Amino acid sequence: MSAEGGTKAVVAALLANTFIALTKFGAWALTGSSSLLAEAIHSVADSGNQALLLVGGRRAKREATPDHPFGYGRERYVFAFVVAIVLFSVGGLFALYEAYHKYHEIQLGHGNEMLESRWWWVPLVVLVAALIAESLSFRTAIRESNKSRGTQKWSRFIRAAKAPELPVILLEDFAALLGLAFALLGVGLTLLTGNGLFDVIGTAFIGLLLVAVAVTLAVETKSLLVGESATPESRRRIEEALNGTEGVERVIHMKTLHLGPEEVLVAAKISVRASTSAEDVVAAINRAEVSIRAAEPMVSSLYLEPDLYDADYVPAPRPAPPAPAGH
Repeated sequence: MSAEGGTKAVVAALLANTFIALTKFGAWALTGSSSLLAEAIHSVADSGNQALLLVGGRRAKREATPDHPFGYGRERYVFAFVVAIVLFSVGGLFALYEAYHKYHEIQLGHGNEMLESRWWWVPLVVLVAALIAESLSFRTAIRESNKSRGTQKWSRFIRAAKAPELPVILLEDFAALLGLAFALLGVGLTLLTGNGLFDVIGTAFIGLLLVAVAVTLAVETKSLLVGESATPESRRRIEEALNGTEGVERVIHMKTLHLGPEEVLVAAKISVRASTSAEDVVAAINRAEVSIRAAEPMVSSLYLEPDLYDADYVPAPRPAPPAPAGH
């Protein structure tokens, strides 16, 4: 997945959400609708999240240092995880609190400002305009994702993607569209029936939706932070390149790890002939490195260990960790 495509989708979402947040706050100030306030805070959280993704992408481009010899590619995963936390706390929990607060106001005979306001029509106009803006942002995210999604289902694409930006934007935009639908339904039914509880229900649905999306994002980005291997297709290309290299008899075992969305570390033990000289082994390893990087350009760090293949070899078990002090 290209970083450029992800950045384009992030910028489109940031512009859309900044505009939408301002209009929602204006409409809330005029009418007092809790659904609009929840949606306004949702848009603020989304705007902040997109800014965080841009910062993470920029910081990930820093050069490697002695303290971080493999670079800073995982910064994008860290900032994506922070996005999930912000969406959960600022977006989801605030909306649920607002629904709870508005419900108690209605029970006390207050909280019907929208019904009493001469600006009652403003929320409907703002929500429809926001739906249009969010749809355009969502279309951009879909178009950029399709460039790398291939034939994968959307659920599989979100789970398997190594670059966090597009899945995050896709989920946020999808949640935004659903949230706007909930807000429009809540506000519309409140205006039709004169019952402010529909506004409360719409607000609560927005909160539950944002919490669900935030948890999904947190689970996916946690997996990337812990460390995921390259995709099966990428591993197959690397192994085929190794097996096709002159002087390499076979791959004994291989491990891969994403250091960042476009950076893969490869460590492999390869079998060479017993009669091969050290000079020939070095030449075979050099050929293998060229072949691997041609087959999979994302390989940024590569370590090959020559060995003799033994079908009966059983690796020694790892020693047990020492017992904690005092036991």
